[in-house]
Amino acid sequence: MHTVAIADVPELEVRAWRNWVKAELLQGSRPVILYGTRTSETRVALTMVLQRGDGGLDLIRTSVDPTTGYFALSEVAIAMHAFERELHEQFALRLTAHPWLKPLRYEGGTQADMARYPYYKLEGKEVHEVAVGPIHAGVIEPGAFRFMCHGETVHHLEIQLGYQHRGVEALLGRGDPRRHTPLVETIAGDTSVAHAWAHCAALEALAGVALPSEGEIARALMLELERIAMHLAGLTGLAADIGFLQGAATYGRLRTTAINTSMRLCGSRFGRGAIRPGGAGVGLDDGARDAVRDACALLRDHLVAIDALFLEARSVAHRLRGVGRVNRAMATQLGLVGFAARASGVDLDQRRPARGAYAAVPLARTLETTGDCWARARLRITEIAASLGWIEAALAHLAPMPADLAIGALAPATIAIAIAEGWRGEVVHVLETDAAGGLARHKVQDPSLRNWLGLAIAVRDNEISDFPICNKSFDLSYCGHDL
Repeated sequence: MHTVAIADVPELEVRAWRNWVKAELLQGSRPVILYGTRTSETRVALTMVLQRGDGGLDLIRTSVDPTTGYFALSEVAIAMHAFERELHEQFALRLTAHPWLKPLRYEGGTQADMARYPYYKLEGKEVHEVAVGPIHAGVIEPGAFRFMCHGETVHHLEIQLGYQHRGVEALLGRGDPRRHTPLVETIAGDTSVAHAWAHCAALEALAGVALPSEGEIARALMLELERIAMHLAGLTGLAADIGFLQGAATYGRLRTTAINTSMRLCGSRFGRGAIRPGGAGVGLDDGARDAVRDACALLRDHLVAIDALFLEARSVAHRLRGVGRVNRAMATQLGLVGFAARASGVDLDQRRPARGAYAAVPLARTLETTGDCWARARLRITEIAASLGWIEAALAHLAPMPADLAIGALAPATIAIAIAEGWRGEVVHVLETDAAGGLARHKVQDPSLRNWLGLAIAVRDNEISDFPICNKSFDLSYCGHDL
């Protein structure tokens, strides 16, 4: 959490602002989010949030005329590309020398606009294109993938999204933000807990409400259950894609144990209703705690056997090792987050340095280095074990849940930034209030926004038949991107 009065946020002229951000990026600060807010017909306020090496956040603002814009920061840091493409799409903001200034999600656009998407072209008599989507042969969300291939080798993949655009941020800007949690939980349905926690934490900070440690631990417990369930779902799909049927069947069966445990605690298999402003809607009586312990014990016992089979099977290693590699330097440049970053050796986890619930119960560190599909699979196995260990230890710290705290008036002219480490990566919610304490801006960022380009890079120089494996190893969300 980071809360600051708007008056205390440094505001620079746009050229000085760009130079300051550029210097921070070159010194190793990491971009968390850049967003715009229209302040008049001719001005847009830009807010940049950077994370220092110690985990602290720095904010800096500027005001810019969209017709003039500024010299793109994506030239300095590739990780800025999606933020700046979004600004260009939302505000027609001019960005000089942006390397890939294309529509990000067609906000307010038409399907005809999407049909004219300017795909990159590779020239050559033996180069061919393979178009996949936007409608896929399965019950998955729509997205268009254009492969440029030489023989079976993919030289370039371009991913066009935007088909799921629902205008979520516009909806969040209306009405009382204290009533928005059910909507927030649907931003990306498989990340309901992480989005709800970030949203509620920002609201509570603006209202000056501090949740007791029991409430924080209860929220973290639901978040780790969500992580376990979704990692099991990912391993199920990955095992199925490579024909390892023992893994597909067993991981899928065990996911049911995880989501049924969430339902036992809050009434929803996806954790909806588990977190509300000022409290945690989780029933943690003695019976529920015993159910959680039993579920963790079952998962541990059954995972020992299937994990060993998965990791020792030559067919699995042959299919995953060396496929879809993203090295540490590239992962850092692209700004990857979550387990995709950690699989490439980037030690980035918003649960560390330990704060809140994770200070009371330390979390085991997880990291891989090879950056391929094998590393991403191994990391998910490791993270399931770490989450199970954390939950078992956290149960000893849970006292009876206190009553929910009232969320009163929000602090005026204030920005609250909340980051939750969801299973896919960092979920960011920024709430900004006006001079009267009303909601002026609610900016949302799902980790998928940061990682889609990582998938496109991972596929390069691999066979096109490897794409399903690479895709499942990243496990990204279409609707989480198409806000």
